[in-house]
Amino acid sequence: MVTIKTDSKRDLLIHIGIIVCLSAIIILSFFFLYLPWQTHHGESITVPDLKGMKVEQLGSFLEEHDLRYEVQDSDYVSNLPPLSVKDQYPKAGSKVKQDRKIYVTIIAKNPPMVPMPNLVDFSLRSAQTTLQSFGLELGQTIYKPDLCQNCVLGQQLNGQDIKPQTRIPKGTKIDLVVGDGAGNQEMDVPDLIGKTLEEAKAVISGSGLVMGSIVPSPESDKPAGTVVKQNPASVAGNKVRMGEIVDLWIAGSEIPAQVQPPSNQ
Repeated sequence: MVTIKTDSKRDLLIHIGIIVCLSAIIILSFFFLYLPWQTHHGESITVPDLKGMKVEQLGSFLEEHDLRYEVQDSDYVSNLPPLSVKDQYPKAGSKVKQDRKIYVTIIAKNPPMVPMPNLVDFSLRSAQTTLQSFGLELGQTIYKPDLCQNCVLGQQLNGQDIKPQTRIPKGTKIDLVVGDGAGNQEMDVPDLIGKTLEEAKAVISGSGLVMGSIVPSPESDKPAGTVVKQNPASVAGNKVRMGEIVDLWIAGSEIPAQVQPPSNQ
């Protein structure tokens, strides 16, 4: 133990001054010499650009730059290579201290499964936006005659209808069946007189029209099941639009069994 002898008040003050000076030197040395040396005060490292780099390369590459990394998240992007860096924090070009940890987001190897939304009756633009929000892509746009232009009439995957809520991989391309608005165009009324009922039904359906009432006409001398009258009539200048109803009168006293409404019994 160090013993300090003081023979006078002056000696005591001198010793106290020495102790205060030594304490100040120690404290200042700690804050201005040791601490800056330990924390590399005033030194900085420029963060390199890691985007697109494979995960297996990160460790050795960042070690050369006196940095570390940690995978913070993963995401799937169909057009980017899997197990590569999608994003990073801090961003490339930032100034950081030595041994700083860089947080990275990695491209997932396998796409997650997402539910198929119901896009029927959406506009084409709204359907495309909805697909993107689910992480899906628009495939082919298949136009079909319909009064509603650019209205989604159906949704398909690989040529088959796909039901809402079906689980499919993120990034899947969905084909949409869309109305072309051609139903607004006028057409001549098809001539159905003399055709059999089945032939008339085929013409009506193929023209984008709708079958209306079927009325028996027992007074006609035409073969049973033959169309003897129609409404609207097929006369010069008479026009119809897609989706309009066509009523038929057929020879005979009753409607053929194959076109009668089903029995409730």
